[in-house]
Amino acid sequence: MKAVAIQAFGPPEGLTVIDLPVPAPAAGQVLIANEAIGVGGSDAVIRRGTLAGYGFKEGHIPGSEVAGTVTAVGDGVDTSWVGRRVWAFTGVNGGYVEQAIAAVEETLPLPAGLSAVDAVTLGSSGIVAHFGLSHGHFAPGESVLVRGAAGSLGIMTVQLAARGGAGAVAVTTSSAERGDRLRELGATHVLDRSGEGGDDAPSGYDVIIDIIAGADMPSFFDKLNPNGRMVAVGAVGGMPPADFGMAMMAAFQKSMSFAAFSAATVAEPDRRAVRTEQFDAASRGELRTVVHELLPLERAVLAHRKMDTGEVFGRIVLTP
Repeated sequence: MKAVAIQAFGPPEGLTVIDLPVPAPAAGQVLIANEAIGVGGSDAVIRRGTLAGYGFKEGHIPGSEVAGTVTAVGDGVDTSWVGRRVWAFTGVNGGYVEQAIAAVEETLPLPAGLSAVDAVTLGSSGIVAHFGLSHGHFAPGESVLVRGAAGSLGIMTVQLAARGGAGAVAVTTSSAERGDRLRELGATHVLDRSGEGGDDAPSGYDVIIDIIAGADMPSFFDKLNPNGRMVAVGAVGGMPPADFGMAMMAAFQKSMSFAAFSAATVAEPDRRAVRTEQFDAASRGELRTVVHELLPLERAVLAHRKMDTGEVFGRIVLTP
């Protein structure tokens, strides 16, 4: 089968199409014939080598979420899974393949009204958005700023904050056109990448969901209200400065908080319950998925180029 591996960390050209044998599911696993593969910000961060210190090595096959049809199951897995359309989380690797292996507990049947493409656009981003807001103790009526809102995670955070009764939902983005699209999804105020602009925007925010991190992250502590909470749910802009916490300590009397959030810390039954609810909502049209482009698996390099240049609004999906 065809797969895409990171043969060299760095620019997208380090991604290479390779041939692999079709894997056999082990005990507790399923084999999925992929119809759609989500391209996430974490894939790009790993490919750039930013997380090499966490054990990622060249030869790594990126991709964490897929959707398709179960074709085989391992020992201990109910054979009724075979033939079912599913979404699955493959972990931090193994998604950019024609046929993927996933643990059955990380596999979820798709409702009839949800396509494989929509599933991989929503599956991971919806969970991180939901529990990221929860991690920030977001409550109805509070103001929320989503830093880096044009990707699938930002888009879902905007929608969930609006649905949750936010008093204001501000976004940072790179253009007025993107701002208009985000307003259609629930944003109330559009700021530039530095968090400026929007004459009627709140002077401060109760919750900031930061998808970017990077060198400019400390400046956003200035935009938190007293008792405000910043939650970093991604680092697509790279790691923040080592001393980023000094900006928070300099405003000690505002009692601000900072937290990092990973969905890996959420119990699997809780992830499954929320994901099932979100899939059902999307199938009814109550949550909108935004697909930037469909590309063949063999064009993963182009997908990552588009991500690196910042031209993606929503999610790029690879199709085997």
